[in-house]
Amino acid sequence: MTKSLAERADEVLRTADGRTKTALSHAHAADWFAARKAGQAFPIGRATPPDRPARPDRPELLPPREVPRRRPGSPHGRIALLHALAHIELNAVDLHWDIIARFAHVSMPMGFYDDWVKAADEESKHFNLLCDCLEDMGSHYGALPAHAGMWRAAEDTADDLLGRLAVVPMVLEARGLDVTPGMIDIFRKAQDPAATAALETIYAEEVGHVAYGAKWFNFLCGRDNLDPKDTFHALVRRFFHGALKPPFNEEKRAEAGLPPDFYWPLAEDYPPAFRPDAP
Repeated sequence: MTKSLAERADEVLRTADGRTKTALSHAHAADWFAARKAGQAFPIGRATPPDRPARPDRPELLPPREVPRRRPGSPHGRIALLHALAHIELNAVDLHWDIIARFAHVSMPMGFYDDWVKAADEESKHFNLLCDCLEDMGSHYGALPAHAGMWRAAEDTADDLLGRLAVVPMVLEARGLDVTPGMIDIFRKAQDPAATAALETIYAEEVGHVAYGAKWFNFLCGRDNLDPKDTFHALVRRFFHGALKPPFNEEKRAEAGLPPDFYWPLAEDYPPAFRPDAP
C-alpha cells in the first residue's frame, strides 16, 4: 500500500540524523512531485506526529541565553555562524513536514501540499549546503552547542494552522530575509565563495517560503471571512514572544506578499504612520 503524504512527513520527523533526515525528505519530495506530474498523487492521509522531532545526540541543545555569542570576524566565529544557520535549516525541514502531518485533517487545496513539500525539499538542500561548508572548514554539524528553543513556535501553534502560518513563515522566516544580506557580506569579505553561494541560494529561496505562508494565511482568512491584517496582529501577539525587530527588508517582504502594515505595528519602535491612533 502506498504511504500517504502525512505518513511520509511523520517519517521525516521521526528520523534523527540530519543527513539521513534530509535524504529522506528529498526522496519523499521527489516521489510526491513525480506522482503529481503523472496525475497519480498519493493520498494526504493522517498521521500523529511527535510533539518534537527526533534529534541526534549532538549538538548539545542549550537555553538561548546560554548559547555562546558568535563573533563572525574570525574563522571560528564564521564556523559558529554557519553552525547556527544549519541548526535553523534543520528545524525548518521539520517545520515544513510538520505543517503537513499535523494539519492533515484540515481541508486544503493540493497546492498547499505542493508548496510545503517544495519548501521542505529546499530546506533540506540548505542544511546540506551549510554542512558541506562546515566540513570544508574542518568542522561539522553537532560540533557546537545550539539553540534549544527553536521548536517552541511549533509547540505553541500545534493546534492552530493560522497561528502556525503567521509565526513560522510570516515572522521567523521573514526575519531571515532581514538578516541574510548582512551574513552574505560577512562571507564575501572573508573571501569564502562556497559559503557566500550557499547563503545566496538560501536567501533567494526563502522569499518563496515566506510567500507560501502569506498565500495560505490569506486563503484561510478569506475562507473564514477574517480580516488578514487584524488576524495576523492578534495571532502574532498571542503566539510570538516579543516584538519584531527592525530594520526590515521591505523590498523582499513585499515580494513575498508581506505589506508594511502587517509587521511595523508589531515592531519595538515603529513609525507614527503605523500607530493605531494615526489619522
